[in-house]
Amino acid sequence: MALFFDQSWYDARLAERGLSRTVLAAVAGMTTEELALAYKDQRELTAAQIAAFAELLGVPLAEAARRAGVGVHAAAEVPPLERRVAVLEARVTALEALIARLTG
Repeated sequence: MALFFDQSWYDARLAERGLSRTVLAAVAGMTTEELALAYKDQRELTAAQIAAFAELLGVPLAEAARRAGVGVHAAAEVPPLERRVAVLEARVTALEALIARLTG
């Protein structure tokens, strides 16, 4: 189990989807500065943020949590309604990013 934020893995998943760290931060309701701190293991992530990461990247919640350097149990603590809202917000943000790229 990873004990640190796996920057390379997250960046590779973002690249596969044509997304940036800025989009990842926005999906999770974070600033880019807050995400940068999380990437450097200097900021803890909430369960809802990890759930948003997983949805945006299309990976299982457990994988997103493990690669973020937290236990799966922490990500599983998101109440079902909050998790669903985070998932929907992640989808909207991803679609907005895609629209911006297509029209920009």
